[in-house]
Amino acid sequence: MSDLFDQALLADEPQPGTEHERRAARRDRVERRRRRRRRTAVAVVLSLLFVVGLGVGAFLLIRPLFDDRETPQADDFAGPGSGSVSVVIEEGATGAAMADTLVDAGVVASQQAFVEAFSANPAAAQIQPGTYELMAEMRAEDAVNALLNPANKSELRITVPEGWRASQIFERISSVAQIPLEEVEAAAADREAIGLPAHAAENPEGWFAASTYILEPDADATQILSAMVDQTKSTLESLGVPAERQHEVLTRASIIEHEVNREEDRGKVARVLENRLQNCSGDGLIGMDSTINYGIGRSGGVPERSELDNADNPYNTRIHPGLPPTPIGAPGVAAIEAVLDPPEGDWCYFVTVNLDTGETRFTGDYSEHLRNQELFREWLATNPTDED
Repeated sequence: MSDLFDQALLADEPQPGTEHERRAARRDRVERRRRRRRRTAVAVVLSLLFVVGLGVGAFLLIRPLFDDRETPQADDFAGPGSGSVSVVIEEGATGAAMADTLVDAGVVASQQAFVEAFSANPAAAQIQPGTYELMAEMRAEDAVNALLNPANKSELRITVPEGWRASQIFERISSVAQIPLEEVEAAAADREAIGLPAHAAENPEGWFAASTYILEPDADATQILSAMVDQTKSTLESLGVPAERQHEVLTRASIIEHEVNREEDRGKVARVLENRLQNCSGDGLIGMDSTINYGIGRSGGVPERSELDNADNPYNTRIHPGLPPTPIGAPGVAAIEAVLDPPEGDWCYFVTVNLDTGETRFTGDYSEHLRNQELFREWLATNPTDED
């Protein structure tokens, strides 16, 4: 196309001399025009490169300004922090939800700083719900580590040993939670509030499960007792105890807790209870000193003759047949399991012959039982004690 254009231009100009000279002149003119076009093209390319270079340089100069605007530096305190701040981490809280809580409490400077620190710590997912005592104005990284430290978690820890009576449990709650005893007793009397089932006796004894409870530091008496009742209901449900048997099972298990303390003896006592109720003497008397002591408000010792003959004590199982009206303490899971699956045996009698070791002799023969009782008296003679 360019050659045709050149030829058209040459045709418009005057043609000198000979044909050879005219052709040479045309070639010179064409060559000069080609060189001009090349120079023009080079100039255009150089100009474009120059403009592009200026644009790239300008972008590089102002890019940090845009970068800062798009990903700003997260606000973070310098730390280490000061004072004390209580924060509550809710159940199922995400890192972002924790961040919001901490920002509101003045513990960390920004949500972004905490979320970044949370994401960078592989253990952060193990942060537990609860109340924590932290410092104000902490570094986000330090705040994550503080939430992973159990020492910073505020909690109310109450332990109920196996066999404890409700009165002992109430005193423990009052002491540990700093709640007036009368307030704890009043809470226990509100059956609906603490979740007692309809088949529980008027006396809630036995429904406050033996266990260790970890609660929020501001838990009140109703919340604490509810947790204990819930634990009992959960245990009975997990063991498949139907509602109509729960009171009876708790009563039997509570007696076991007070009669023996060795694991291997629990099932045997459960069998003794069953045998005495069914066929040992035919009168249905279980004759347990532990129940008599409960009825007179004593935790141990051997009942005196007047106490053994006291028919006004509804817990006197030497006079009143069957099980006592209620459990006599808080049974543990092992005692409940023993009631549900006692070993086979003809035992009707048992006696602990050594209170130090807990050695207990079981027999179905009354004469042998008398000999075992003599062994116990011999032990008492050399080991005076007020305990039974």
